[in-house]
Amino acid sequence: MTELRRKMRKRMVAMMKYSEKNNPLVCMMTQSTCYKGTGKMQVKGILWHSTGANNPTLKRYVQPDDNAPDKDALIKLIGKNAYGNDWNHIKHQAGLNAWIGKLADGTVAAVQTMPWDYKPWGCGAGAKGSCNNAWIQFEICEDGLTDADYFSKAYKEACELTAYLCRMFGIDPKGSVTFNGVKVPAILCHADSYKLGLGSNHGDVLHWFPKFGKNMDSVRNDVAELLKENASVVNSGTQASVLKNLSEVDAIKKVGALFTADQKKSGILASVSLAQFILESGYGKSDLAQNANNIFGMKCSLSGNTWSGSSWDGKSKYTKKTQEQHTDGSYETITADFRKYPCIEESIADHSAYLLGAMNGIKLRYDGLKGCTDYKKAVQIIKDGGYATSLTYMEKLCSIIEKWKLTQYDAKDSDGEVIRWYRVRKSWADAKSQKGAYKILDNAKKCADQNPGYKVFDADGKVVYEPKAAEPAVKVSFLVKVSICDLNIRKGPGTDYDRIQFIPIGVYTIMEVRAGKGSKAGWGRLKSGIGWISLDFVRRI
Repeated sequence: MTELRRKMRKRMVAMMKYSEKNNPLVCMMTQSTCYKGTGKMQVKGILWHSTGANNPTLKRYVQPDDNAPDKDALIKLIGKNAYGNDWNHIKHQAGLNAWIGKLADGTVAAVQTMPWDYKPWGCGAGAKGSCNNAWIQFEICEDGLTDADYFSKAYKEACELTAYLCRMFGIDPKGSVTFNGVKVPAILCHADSYKLGLGSNHGDVLHWFPKFGKNMDSVRNDVAELLKENASVVNSGTQASVLKNLSEVDAIKKVGALFTADQKKSGILASVSLAQFILESGYGKSDLAQNANNIFGMKCSLSGNTWSGSSWDGKSKYTKKTQEQHTDGSYETITADFRKYPCIEESIADHSAYLLGAMNGIKLRYDGLKGCTDYKKAVQIIKDGGYATSLTYMEKLCSIIEKWKLTQYDAKDSDGEVIRWYRVRKSWADAKSQKGAYKILDNAKKCADQNPGYKVFDADGKVVYEPKAAEPAVKVSFLVKVSICDLNIRKGPGTDYDRIQFIPIGVYTIMEVRAGKGSKAGWGRLKSGIGWISLDFVRRI
């Protein structure tokens, strides 16, 4: 092992830089074309890019919004792009969730530029689809590819950011997922996505990393080691032991905010989860809670299936005897393996992930729970899904909620109302057709606009938004010349539709023209049928 690699290894096992209490710098680039035109995704992994240009400064690409309240402070940190060619102020048909490079003082850092669950326009598309639909992506600003010190710092920063995101989204850095029928590493680079048919033809980061003895296998190993070495630090959350000697009311006050925070992430009412905590763990004082931080009685095997987003490591367990009630009211004592967690926060997160993802055949076991704002209805959904064997489970939960007025912990919006979720479906009864659930109505409307035949429903099944019928297309046939290299082909006539890929420079036949968002001249449908392009950026011939 070279001296450089020894130094890098030593640095890698130091305390993790990022955590829930120490997030990366944020400079949301909401004026960028990508931010305005993208949609949300279910995160499956993390994809690495490098810029391919000899400029390691973040200011070249990252700048705050013109009207950002912290604009001056961000520019002081990042530096000022004097040429106005950053990716927040030009019609650049690409966008990333984060960037890594040098701040104004030369420090290497990561900057988040879009929400983590926003689809980036980073790797393009291949024959089998695009990783843009499920992978968080960031760019590393390249230098001349000869500076070992800069590479070491940039590589370490990228590993730090990746470990942080793995922790946040429950990603196994050495794992893989099946996407569009393809087995894809959870962590990969642009070149990998191309080889898998899920990205455009690029070589980053593999034209750079091997110069310093690194590749994507190194990345996965180093991120895994970083998580392993820092497990005690990352997992230093609330321990159930602090609840042991507290009164019932003080125990509720101690953990109440944890459930409010979880509702903001999961959409499951805090009052309901908090009541389950009280019932299942006796206010956190049960043997299982005190010895395993398991506050919901979660067994190692549940419902005969697994689900995405689990925070359990799959190994840690606590074995104990428990009573199960049969449908005839009789009880049976059994010995079972229960999940062991490093802290209460992880137990709450895993419990919510289970309620949102557990299946009963081809249907969600607790369908309709996310975004439900009526605690009685939410409890009924949990009972009907077969959560507990107790015949009086629903009555007990409702009684606890009302006794302690637990609805005070339910997350509220700016008007003091319980946060509502909006679902995008073809019809309320057709739950299988659901495209997503959104806390923000505008995001739900955007999803419906992108999917013809879909409507937006509130938590009670009432239609709150139905897209207007699209204006009819005018059938034509004419040629256009494309002279720019970054013009998008979109699935439909407007920037609200997902981007498919860049159209190569050349001459193309337009078969239909339709008005749509983001184009003064309208949108043209390509003869090939692949999609639509804005006619603002072409010349008719």
